[in-house]
Amino acid sequence: MTELWTLENEIYAEGYKLICGVDEAGRGPLAGPVYAAAVILPRDADIPGLNDSKKLTEKKREALFDVITRSALSYGIASASVEEIEKLNILNATFLAMNRAVAQLDPQPELTLVDGNRNTGIETMSRCIVKGDSKCADIAAASVLAKVSRDRYMLALAEEFPEYHFEKHKGYGTKLHYEALREFGPLPVHRVSFLRKMH
Repeated sequence: MTELWTLENEIYAEGYKLICGVDEAGRGPLAGPVYAAAVILPRDADIPGLNDSKKLTEKKREALFDVITRSALSYGIASASVEEIEKLNILNATFLAMNRAVAQLDPQPELTLVDGNRNTGIETMSRCIVKGDSKCADIAAASVLAKVSRDRYMLALAEEFPEYHFEKHKGYGTKLHYEALREFGPLPVHRVSFLRKMH
């Protein structure tokens, strides 16, 4: 866990008092909103098992979700809808979701650490951290909150539209998902521009 704090502690040493991490979930799927979370953890918070959400099992992410939301000084979870993704494109919709998540934070951070290599659409002072979800505790925590929140949304969709099997693929372009699309056609929750790209 301590290595997840190395980078943040270097940034704190520059004089910042409050730093948040931001990450998204669901940029690639063919269906559903894109989610983002922003987290301010107490400095050197020890959250056993915290890691990039993609490296954790669903059960572990669910358990960490509760620990993170309890431990955080502040956190925000937001999304951008399928309509917004179609109108703005996925990158801009992702920034929209990230800004919404950061806006929920109280207190507001002095610096936002964004997972990845693009932060052009972030409205607050920010820095990009490539592979941040495996290098920064705050970004790793945000990745878990975003992923779990989006998965929960997709599980609710699965109950509404069982024939699409959203509980299995969470909206990603799997063989099973494409079979359902061919048989039943797209739903309003499908990103039409993504379907065009994939065929």
